[in-house]
Amino acid sequence: MVAAPVSFAVLAAIGLAAGVATILGGTLALRFADRVHLVLGFSAGAVIGVALLDLLPEALALGRGVVGDAGVTTLAAVGFLAYLIADRALLMLAGGQAQHRGHFGAGALTVHSLLDGLGIGLGLQASLAVGLALAAAVLAHDLADGVNTVNVSLTGSKDPATARRWLLADAAAPLVGIAASRLIVLPPGALGLVIAVFSGFFLYIGASELLPESHHRHPRAWTTVSTVLGVAFIWAVVRLSGA
Repeated sequence: MVAAPVSFAVLAAIGLAAGVATILGGTLALRFADRVHLVLGFSAGAVIGVALLDLLPEALALGRGVVGDAGVTTLAAVGFLAYLIADRALLMLAGGQAQHRGHFGAGALTVHSLLDGLGIGLGLQASLAVGLALAAAVLAHDLADGVNTVNVSLTGSKDPATARRWLLADAAAPLVGIAASRLIVLPPGALGLVIAVFSGFFLYIGASELLPESHHRHPRAWTTVSTVLGVAFIWAVVRLSGA
């Protein structure tokens, strides 16, 4: 168990670092909006990579003891279908307009960042080594998280001000999650089941929203290359962080 003063300092430092990395990624996405098709393509690959290479393996590691491997992958499918149903229902209610995606998708990514912070905090409660390993994985893809939050928001709302607000919320979310870990006791198995559902959410966001949007804006080979690079980037991050 980490001593309280040291633990608080580590938690605060990690939370602030995650926020800075997220804001940096989102700022880059806003600054190079004229090449948004490449950024969207990269983001699509990164979101799909996070879902399949980061979240799903973590969910299997934590949740297989509760529901088994098949149960974890079923929850991922449930997450995918739940997001699809909610997205389509909101689209029909909005009369075919997709502005809700500027809030819905970015909100899901923000909750994911909150869960990242919660996982770091719970890991640090278990041991410093576990907490720092989780923190390394989270910090490594927070830059992509900022890019993804801005692009998901812009894809739906087309409003940079809305994207900036969601970027700030996403940047603050890991710190909020870390703080919540001091108050909430969540068994690792239950956390794994939640992560499985979110892997389904992000698979839908990447494959059904960002990927088609990037190709629609600029159907060129470089858009596809950027998507492959997004997946490769997350693969490298996961491998290097040992997640």
